[in-house]
Amino acid sequence: MGGVGNQMFQYALGKNLSFLKNVDVKFDITWFDKFEKDTVPRYYSLQEFNITEKIATKKEIGKMEKYKKINGRRNFLHNFFIANDSIYVRERSTNFDKRILEVKDNTYLYGYWQSEKYFKNVRDIVRKEFVLKNKPSNNFKESIKLINEFDNNSVSIHIRRGDYTLNKIKKTIGLCPLDYYYKAIKFIKKNIKNPMFFIFTDDVEWVKKNLRINDSIKFISRSKVISTESKNKDYEELILMSRCKNNIIANSSFGWWGAWLNNNPNKIVITPKQWFKKQTMNSDDIPLKSWLRI
Repeated sequence: MGGVGNQMFQYALGKNLSFLKNVDVKFDITWFDKFEKDTVPRYYSLQEFNITEKIATKKEIGKMEKYKKINGRRNFLHNFFIANDSIYVRERSTNFDKRILEVKDNTYLYGYWQSEKYFKNVRDIVRKEFVLKNKPSNNFKESIKLINEFDNNSVSIHIRRGDYTLNKIKKTIGLCPLDYYYKAIKFIKKNIKNPMFFIFTDDVEWVKKNLRINDSIKFISRSKVISTESKNKDYEELILMSRCKNNIIANSSFGWWGAWLNNNPNKIVITPKQWFKKQTMNSDDIPLKSWLRI
């Protein structure tokens, strides 16, 4: 469920459990059938990567969903006699839960699992699988060529708006303030000579009006799209972000994966200190320890 970054976290956990337990992992993608695509488009995107995927059938999903707890008093008997939270396992919090790595075979997992700790021991496998499977678009090739021109000076800036501007999400996750980006840019300038900033965003016009950078910047994301062929796909932009030698990311799994897949051993990754606006949501296990939190 969720955008491509969320899907990648879910896949990575499944990959690790499959490795640890020596069993198959299957993915329930029926969430995308129910999602209202007229609001913020969300599609199953993992098939664009060189992964090993097995999709669960509706019959297989039904066998597991019967163990899900259902809200409401009239479901008391179901919850007491049938529901089983050791079979249908929901993510309890945004913190890493080591018990998830100890679940038994024939378990259904529901959650986002946003931490490298859920798949750290198979990270080399994950890196090899999260590469584009199909021939990239011409725009992708042009962007790669542009980024490579600046070698170690390239810095991606991910500015997430879109669904983050919706009231419900804005109250829980929240938008990164402009001050965060200015502080991050200032740090980059002190540590990298003549940096070239590459902007990745879902709201190009807003960024052009509000983010004032006197230095050289180039927009990878485009504001005017003539056709679907003239725009990078979200999974392509994520890979492009990873090709920059350094990364300034938003509080977003999309930016997280762009930075994590960056293979530069000397990379600078800057992430917001406050990942969630809602104080009860902890983010200590989301950024890597080597990343700078501002």
